[in-house]
Amino acid sequence: MDVVVTGIGLVSALGSLETSWKKLLVGESGIEEHQPFLELKPRPLGLIDSKPADLITLMRRVLADALQDANLTLPLPDCGIAIGSSRGFQANLELLLTEVRSTPPYPPLGGNSEAPPPTRPLGGTQKQEGREFPIPHAEFVHFLPHMGAIAVARAIGSTGPVLAPMAACATGIWSIAQAVELIQTGLCQRAIAGAVEAPITPLTLTGFNRMGALATTGCYPFDRDREGLVLGEGGALFVLESADLAIGRGAQIYGRVSGFGLTNDACHGNAPEIGGKSAIAAVNKCLKRSNLSTFDIDYIHAHGTATELNDQHEALLIHKLFPFGVAVSSTKGGTGHTLGASGALGIAFSLMSIKEQILLPCVGMRQPGFELDFVRCARSTKVRNTVGLSFGFGGQNAAIALSQYS
Repeated sequence: MDVVVTGIGLVSALGSLETSWKKLLVGESGIEEHQPFLELKPRPLGLIDSKPADLITLMRRVLADALQDANLTLPLPDCGIAIGSSRGFQANLELLLTEVRSTPPYPPLGGNSEAPPPTRPLGGTQKQEGREFPIPHAEFVHFLPHMGAIAVARAIGSTGPVLAPMAACATGIWSIAQAVELIQTGLCQRAIAGAVEAPITPLTLTGFNRMGALATTGCYPFDRDREGLVLGEGGALFVLESADLAIGRGAQIYGRVSGFGLTNDACHGNAPEIGGKSAIAAVNKCLKRSNLSTFDIDYIHAHGTATELNDQHEALLIHKLFPFGVAVSSTKGGTGHTLGASGALGIAFSLMSIKEQILLPCVGMRQPGFELDFVRCARSTKVRNTVGLSFGFGGQNAAIALSQYS
């Protein structure tokens, strides 16, 4: 069964889907120096607004755009959901923990009954004199990892299956893959899928900084003098439908999800497997599922984080699998690295390339560090089949093939 994309909603540091597309075509970047947290020094970030975004706010924004683009009206009771985020509500939890730490302790049982309770308790239970008492307003429940996907289901009135994948930076492609399987196995004929990320938090910035992974001036994927990644926020959601349903209602079709490949290295927590055996297997599985050969692929939207290790690993993989050459670019120099949402943004831009028959440039590249066919300026060409790549911590490897639908 063919599964096609009939609607796209996207937001990045460059704006909406249309705005991001236009700015990427001319090599514009949304990365600027910010200091959202006074306890941390300023650094380049891909912020959508002047302050870090809220996950649910971003999700509502891209959901509305996707539904409007697909010309759908609510409710959608039988629609499946597959929406992931590698960080989830980490920002909310960090804030909640800070507020709880600043809250005075609970008064002892039988003490001053007029003493005011804590303003924002964490929830759960407390023990006093051997007894457990519930702590009111268990806000942390609203910040469980799957609650973003649940919020979308509630917003559209869906009682269908809800999935909330978490596969580090491979989350976006994982989510689309799971939505495709929901449709192909007959659990639903339509699904909303993708990934949204609001990762600009003190803990995330501090963690990546201690790893030595953050850039100091900007994001330059596959560049000879690349510095590291730049965190960005945003996401993309898609309306996926069986081709029969889409054609039957006269929907526009961006393209078809031809296939995907998903593997893991089972090797290291934050470094790719040397030699890339399982990553290569993911791409080969993707091509096999899609009934495509390497010669059929017109473009690769690379993961391209601009870190020393990832870009080297990915360039070697592409060179090995596509020895006769294929156009390659990464858009993270324009949007920043949106972590779990990065694969979803890549899918959106690849579908736009198929629609417009134009390839986006490798934004931020100044001097190529590898001998690949990097798209240096927007390139008008025949775009029939594309491959998107994502690689996540824990050795998560994801590849997805998108094709023209006719």
